[in-house]
Amino acid sequence: MPQSEGGYVSLENGPRSVYNATTEPASGAQSVLESVKRAIGQAIGGHQDPPLLNAKSTNISIVSSRDRDKSGRPTNNRMPSAPTHTAEEARLLGAMPVDPMDDIELRSVQLQFPNSRGSIADSCDLRRVPTDKGDILVAIQGDTTKPAILTYHDLGLNYLSSFAGFFNYPTMRGLLENFCVYHVTAPGQEEGAPTLPEDYVYPTMDELAAQLLFVLSHFGLKTVIGFGVGAGGNILARFALANPEKVGALCLLNCVSTAAGWIEWGYQTFNARFLRTKGMTQGVVDYLMWHHFGRNLEERNHDLVQMYKNHFERSINPTNLGMWIYSYIHRTDLNIARTPSGSPQQNSTTLKMPIINITGALSPHVDDTVTLNGRLDPTNSSWMKIQDCAMVLEEQPGKLAEAFRLFLQGEGYAVGALQKLARAATVESLTP
Repeated sequence: MPQSEGGYVSLENGPRSVYNATTEPASGAQSVLESVKRAIGQAIGGHQDPPLLNAKSTNISIVSSRDRDKSGRPTNNRMPSAPTHTAEEARLLGAMPVDPMDDIELRSVQLQFPNSRGSIADSCDLRRVPTDKGDILVAIQGDTTKPAILTYHDLGLNYLSSFAGFFNYPTMRGLLENFCVYHVTAPGQEEGAPTLPEDYVYPTMDELAAQLLFVLSHFGLKTVIGFGVGAGGNILARFALANPEKVGALCLLNCVSTAAGWIEWGYQTFNARFLRTKGMTQGVVDYLMWHHFGRNLEERNHDLVQMYKNHFERSINPTNLGMWIYSYIHRTDLNIARTPSGSPQQNSTTLKMPIINITGALSPHVDDTVTLNGRLDPTNSSWMKIQDCAMVLEEQPGKLAEAFRLFLQGEGYAVGALQKLARAATVESLTP
């Protein structure tokens, strides 16, 4: 209790009192500040520990209510986190510090063999190929003496933003040991491309397909394996129809074989106009995101979605993209049809080479791929829908790489090497 001298006495006033070691005696005038300083010094200094604490032979632990189970018993389930008590409390109570192995275990968790996007620009040889409609950019990846794979990208993308992540996937990196990839970029769609002249007439879809003849002639290629996405798949399909002897096989992703409908034509007409007059508006970005990812973007990989939003806003020349969109919405129907039962084979007009037609279950183009599948010869084509994705190249690269590997193996391309590659990729993914 408070005394007239301004100090405090212990409750028992005995020499062995619990509080004698940390309280002021009743006699002697002491200021409150000095009393507090002395008490703190004795608590953390080298003085003898209080008798009550010395009487315990075991360490004291703090157990809060959230550390108990329903019956009231303390549990040992503890999240790896920083101590909730201070250093002084730990010294006085003798509590053990948090096990350092918890933090070490968390820091050691790493993603094994991640699908690093990286950049394939450093591994590509860039060439400008002259054509009758101007120069186009072609990026060569791999040994040019090996069989050729020719890629073509979709709207709003280029060879780098469309295929960098997929061809950096472990299985596809190994595939480059057996093939050479020629990435074709549509006129004016590469990153940092200058604005095309006002009097430049952008090639039609058929003329873009005809440009590929200049690419094959420039590199001395007799046949290629086509790998096209969206609008790029439509261009490769047109090229294969006009030059079936130059295409050994086709892999088409989210490919459309019909002319633009009224709704698509209306939206894309406004997009092309805005891109030419106002630049990359939010409405155009939203349409491009729907074109590639479909709906419910909030349920998708947020980093991937944000990366492509930034790409559309900053990396693409809007005027050049508007010109290509204008050509795309004025595309003609491929005019292909499956051979009717009992009809002579020579009267059919469809793609003759082996084709794998792939789409994502969340893609807005699923119905278009079903229509294309109904117009292909069932004896040399197959349709595949991959779950939980719309942009298959980015969201499901492993499943797409496996499907593409099996497709090439079925066509007799480097069977032994691809089987060895698949086993190596499987072992690599299972290695801890």
